[in-house]
Amino acid sequence: MTDLATPVAPARPGILRRAAPALLGYAAVRVLGLLALAVWSAARGKDAHTLLTARWDALWYSRVAGLGYGYEVRLPNGDVHSNLAFFPLLPWLERLLAAVTPLTYADAGFAVALLASLAAAWGVFAVAEHVYGRRAGVCAVLLWAVLPVGIVQSMAYSESLFTALAAWSLYAVLTGRWVAAGALALLAGLTRPVGLAVVAAVWAAGLTSIRRNRSAAPAERAWRPARALGMALAPLGAAGYVLWVGHRTGRGPLGYLDVQAGWRNGFDGGYAFARFTAEKFTSLASAPAGLGLVVGVGLVIWLFVLGVRGRQPLPLLVYAGVVTALALCASSYFGSKPRLLLPAFPLLLPPALALARLRTPRAALVVAGAAVVSAVYGAFWLNGSGPP
Repeated sequence: MTDLATPVAPARPGILRRAAPALLGYAAVRVLGLLALAVWSAARGKDAHTLLTARWDALWYSRVAGLGYGYEVRLPNGDVHSNLAFFPLLPWLERLLAAVTPLTYADAGFAVALLASLAAAWGVFAVAEHVYGRRAGVCAVLLWAVLPVGIVQSMAYSESLFTALAAWSLYAVLTGRWVAAGALALLAGLTRPVGLAVVAAVWAAGLTSIRRNRSAAPAERAWRPARALGMALAPLGAAGYVLWVGHRTGRGPLGYLDVQAGWRNGFDGGYAFARFTAEKFTSLASAPAGLGLVVGVGLVIWLFVLGVRGRQPLPLLVYAGVVTALALCASSYFGSKPRLLLPAFPLLLPPALALARLRTPRAALVVAGAAVVSAVYGAFWLNGSGPP
């Protein structure tokens, strides 16, 4: 691994060529998922296109693109759902693409998601290859593709865009490209609230680098302004949007928290989620669901522990830890938690290493089986409760 304390080295040639098997495999998994969704939706008399582009959060993003901010829905129970809860980068891109093509805002969001998902897969490969080698990089991408909620990567949601920006920011950090890391973290902060995880990773790496470089030779000091600039850029996206919402609502820095409260979103340290899980064990009918939640959370925590024990680079651990904490400890709709964990791709590096150790035919069989299960589940999920 490149030492964060050293100046950037020239990039190795052929990074896209090295990533080609991963990207082709990723595209194949996504096509399978979309085909399964189309068949399942047609059998149920539903429109797969609508499910991908014009329901749940996708509808809110396209409304921001078309109407701007200020739209809200008041529910009978008094809750206020404001579109200020949705960060602006995806709607900006939807509006830009719709302005230069015949696409609607919804279809522009779908196009952005498809392109961003490929960029995200490439970024996941770049990070995993840099740390563990090419084979592990390919396996990491394929595991990210076959996640049970992987269909979200192809929806007009912001997960793919955010993961692409986060992955490439982390890669920039790992390779000493501080300004690029900060700029990408800024954009990630304009995409989702969890952009704070990317900021934290950049700052953790920067502060560690500062501590290690106090006695650096004079020849190594010329690049230090780049590190400072990258660290300064990183929080501007998230901070800028939160402060703008506060100004618009007249509530200052607390304005965005008020907006989230209208959606019943907040951070309670996991209390609401723990209570929700415990309630599943109050009847025999719901106990299997409760057991599944416990196993799922345990698996996520175990994967993070494996990353720590495997001495993953600090930026990856910080990023994955913050994404996981925000997903599991938020008091938001509990069915959305698997989707919120989707950007936490460093959690997949330990199983990617295990998959990389298998012989190619066996590894291909594992991935193919997981891809089929993911495609079927994604089709079932989007035609049912979906990923709000």
